[in-house]
Amino acid sequence: MRTSWTDLADGESIACNGACLTVRASGPEWFTVAAVVTTLGRTTVDRWEVGTRLNLERSLRIGDRLGGHLVQGHVDGVATVVAVVRHEDALLIDVALPEGLAELVVPHGSIAVDGVSLTVNAMPAPEVVQLSIIEYTLRRTTLGDLLPGSVVHVEMDVVGKYVRRLVDPYRLRRDAHAGQL
Repeated sequence: MRTSWTDLADGESIACNGACLTVRASGPEWFTVAAVVTTLGRTTVDRWEVGTRLNLERSLRIGDRLGGHLVQGHVDGVATVVAVVRHEDALLIDVALPEGLAELVVPHGSIAVDGVSLTVNAMPAPEVVQLSIIEYTLRRTTLGDLLPGSVVHVEMDVVGKYVRRLVDPYRLRRDAHAGQL
């Protein structure tokens, strides 16, 4: 992959469209990464071709300023863009989420799409999240290239994932109890 970074180290983690991958080799303004079978099965990495534009982000170092949402580079699924509409000074993008992920979304909460940390604008349908992309983000990411039918990586809010994990045993017991009535 081409990049302006000149100080990459072998073994470093780079989020490529939100998928955390390991640098295998690098040189001035380029690097290669490794992706295991598990990664290939839950991302679009195997569809990338020479020239594919990606959002790249280096890992946060301990002590760095955290200026946004917590994003881990752990893709939760591949979603499909269902609508792209210009609305005044923003681009509204509606994304259909894979089954089971919408319960992790709250309006005005966070979601990462192709590695870009965003705020949820709305939920126009049960499994659809709407994003409102500002001009700054459009100029610095690949999100402005999205069209209906485009596929994107989604990473749900880590706090929501932990809450669901903690609540699931209670939901399962409640559902089992309701089935006995």
